Amino acid sequence: MPTIQFRATGMCASVEVPEGTSLLEASRRSGLAVEAPCNGAGTCGKCRVRVAAPGSAGAAGPRDVLACQAEVAGDLVVEIPGSSLTGLRILTEGVQVRVPVAPRIRKLFRPEHDRTDVFAGADRVGSEPGDTSGESFGLVVDIGTTTLVASLVDLGNGVERLSRSSLNPQTRHGQDVLSRIEMGSTAEGLERLQGELIAELNRLVRSLCSGSGVAPGRIHEAVFSGNTAMLHLAAGADPRSLGRFPYTPVLAGHQYLGARDLGLEIAPGSQVYLPPFLSAYVGADIVSGILATELHRQPGVVLFVDIGTNGEMVLSVDGRLTATSTAAGPAFEGMNIVCGMRASAGAVEVFAVDGQDIRVETIGAAEPVGLCGSGLLDLVGELAWHGSLDRNGRFAGAGRHPHPGLGGRLALREGRPVFQVAGPVFLTQKDVRQVQLAKGAVRAGIDLLLRSQGLGPAQVDRVLIAGSFGYHLRTSALVNLGLVPEAFGDRVAFVGNTSQSGGRAFLVNARSRADMAELATRVRVLELANDPAFEKTFVAAMAFPERKPPA
Repeated sequence: MPTIQFRATGMCASVEVPEGTSLLEASRRSGLAVEAPCNGAGTCGKCRVRVAAPGSAGAAGPRDVLACQAEVAGDLVVEIPGSSLTGLRILTEGVQVRVPVAPRIRKLFRPEHDRTDVFAGADRVGSEPGDTSGESFGLVVDIGTTTLVASLVDLGNGVERLSRSSLNPQTRHGQDVLSRIEMGSTAEGLERLQGELIAELNRLVRSLCSGSGVAPGRIHEAVFSGNTAMLHLAAGADPRSLGRFPYTPVLAGHQYLGARDLGLEIAPGSQVYLPPFLSAYVGADIVSGILATELHRQPGVVLFVDIGTNGEMVLSVDGRLTATSTAAGPAFEGMNIVCGMRASAGAVEVFAVDGQDIRVETIGAAEPVGLCGSGLLDLVGELAWHGSLDRNGRFAGAGRHPHPGLGGRLALREGRPVFQVAGPVFLTQKDVRQVQLAKGAVRAGIDLLLRSQGLGPAQVDRVLIAGSFGYHLRTSALVNLGLVPEAFGDRVAFVGNTSQSGGRAFLVNARSRADMAELATRVRVLELANDPAFEKTFVAAMAFPERKPPA
């Protein structure tokens, strides 16, 4: 079989594949996976690579091809540019709530038999030779639509031993929840999605155990935190009802599943706990966020917003909770953007206008190769603030840019206006539209959630922004875009990956599970699809704020 050698900055991998295999599939088998948001449809252009040896197209020298469209016909050397590689920066930490260390798992050493019995609550679930009473561990997994974060936690003291993260392998089948629901609605599709996810989780478990010296057989319980659709797919539960009115989940949350039944390679007899859901589109990750931030115990008016491919939010008014969600789409993660990429080396993550100076920063201080989500919002926010974009998102015409440094970067590409960011990176008019659609959805959710409680932005005391994407944003970008009201400017706090940190609290304190399950029954869920004001609010929220740039 032909041998394909993949090369990226500081990395190299080889794999043998049959002739006719696409370069995209070969890259996935090699471990140096190429980015492919359209999953091989040939429409996104993100999987561009350089074939540095004769390939299937018969080229005599190096040429650029789309990995999803090029097939292997012989030995190849393939160079993967930074913007096409799926290696990315993932946020693993979030604000921590202090809970007593009182896990569901406990161990009892029986010296007369020289064995240690393992209990989950009152049930005996295993027995181990010798005294292993001091070796009890749990696993917390944040199953995001895009990323996975797995942490190994010592159940004796509640301390995290090690954390590992990776791309969710299901992204190859679609970037958003709805595409996964559609694929998972067939038996074959569900089996594939669940199998790929569990295989990656087992790889992360092996990495955690190797790095910590803890045997997989000492991991006696796992908590899966994630949105409702992701947890259905992880459990192998049919997700089709999540895509059809009245959007009723098959799973209820606050339930246990056999780890070995799911294929998770941890201790025999262990179980996986799924935290409560609030609805089909407000999932266990948000309940974990409520627990991590103690939102239900906060005085005053506090808004919790988790920004990602979905915008999920909870409003607390002296502890009374109302929740909702909107479909933001993948633009916030650099997808559906011409020069967009995930948050990895070379991605522009900061674009700031300081007086007459323009500052561009990339991840790892590498040469710019694309725009990740935080850089994209920074950029569009600055252009809107300084008048280079009008309220409707159109580029200002020649000579109409109030800031000369910005005006000098407007150019034509294939007859259409683009904004040159840095190096080969540019922003198109279509990209701006994608940002408007995403930010309009989130802002509409915020406005309608506040309106449902008879509140305005000025009455909100604190705003908690959660999620890996939100953690890398600047408050000024959120305000400049109009993604949040201007009144929020001095009230925003970034709380990180609360799905993961809340999941850890569920793991180390068993009582919190019943408490949060009871709380979930009292949360009011606002279904925006049924709100006649949503469409009008959404359209209005797409516009950029009316602003006068500083003198």
